[in-house]
Amino acid sequence: MRELKFARKGAAQGAARSLVVFVHGYGADGADLLGLADVLAPHLPGAAFVAPDAPERVTGNPFGRQWFPIPWLDGSSEEAAREGLLAAARDLDAFLDARLADEGLEPGALALVGFSQGAMMSLHIGPRRPAPVAGIVAISGRLLVPERLAEEARVKPPVLLIHGDQDPVVPFEDMSLAGNALVAAGFETFGHVMRGTGHGIAPDGLGAALGFMKERLPG
Repeated sequence: MRELKFARKGAAQGAARSLVVFVHGYGADGADLLGLADVLAPHLPGAAFVAPDAPERVTGNPFGRQWFPIPWLDGSSEEAAREGLLAAARDLDAFLDARLADEGLEPGALALVGFSQGAMMSLHIGPRRPAPVAGIVAISGRLLVPERLAEEARVKPPVLLIHGDQDPVVPFEDMSLAGNALVAAGFETFGHVMRGTGHGIAPDGLGAALGFMKERLPG
C-alpha cells in the first residue's frame, strides 16, 4: 500500500463534523482542486477538506500525477491500466479510512468529489467500500467497467454526475452511460449539465455539487 501525500483546509482536526475529499484528475495533483475549499467552506461549516496526490508521476511530466496509466495518452498497455486502477483503489481506500479515523468521523460524514480521472476513481471505489459514504460527486468523468457495477457494488451511496456538454477530453455521452448503469444498479442518481462548458468546472456545476453535499453531509 502506498501512502498518499495530501493537504488539508477547513475545520480544525477533531472539530470537523464532515469530510470532503477532492480526487484530482490526470496530470494534476491535490492542489489543483483544494482551492475549491475556499469557495465551499463558508457554505459547509464544520467541514474539513482534504486533497491527496495520486500515487504515480505521469510519464514525461515531472509535475503531473496519475491514479493509473491511460494507454491512448502514454502508450501503456490495457493490462497496466487495469492493474494501476486496482492498486490506486487500494491506496485511496486506505487513505479514506485513515482520514476518517484522524477526524473521528464515520463514513456517512464523507463526500467524495472527483474530477476527470478522479471522478473515475471515486465512482469505482465508492460502491465497493464496506460502508456507504454520504455522497459521490463525479465531474467530467466516466464510470469504469459499468458491466461489473451491479455485481461488485457493496453499498449504494447517492451519486451526482456533472459534465460539460462541450467536453473535448471525456465525451459528454459518458455522463448518460454512467447514469444509466448507476440507475440500473439501484443507485440514487442525479445529473447536472454545464452548458457550453468544456473539460472543467463551471460555477453552476460547483453550485450543484454544493447543494448536493449540503443536503447529505452532517452539520
